[in-house]
Amino acid sequence: QVRLVESGGGLVQAGGSLRLSCAASGRTPVSSVTMGWFRRDPGKKREFVASISGSGSTTNYADSVKGRFTIARDNTWKTMFLQMNSLKPEDTAVYYCAARYGGNSWYEDFYDYWGQGTQVTVSS
Repeated sequence: QVRLVESGGGLVQAGGSLRLSCAASGRTPVSSVTMGWFRRDPGKKREFVASISGSGSTTNYADSVKGRFTIARDNTWKTMFLQMNSLKPEDTAVYYCAARYGGNSWYEDFYDYWGQGTQVTVSS
């Protein structure tokens, strides 16, 4: 069992930056789970943003955020991060942290655990 809690969302102007955090807790060793970020804009499907392997050695990004967002994790402190730079209004969404047993995946149905989400709003 893994519990996930996101933080760091907020309101920012276009071109600005935000850093999201996801704190993991539970009996499962954090290094054994792949973690990822997804987002959902109202009225749209939840979409993949980025994922990172248990060791942190492998990362994957959606094309829409490549070069602007960076995913990282600190297994000592059981925390995952999403550094978001050069934010655009279209990045506005609720961002969710997720975890799964297995390798990196962009497919949300493969993820076993989810946080409650944190709102990111980018004004133009």
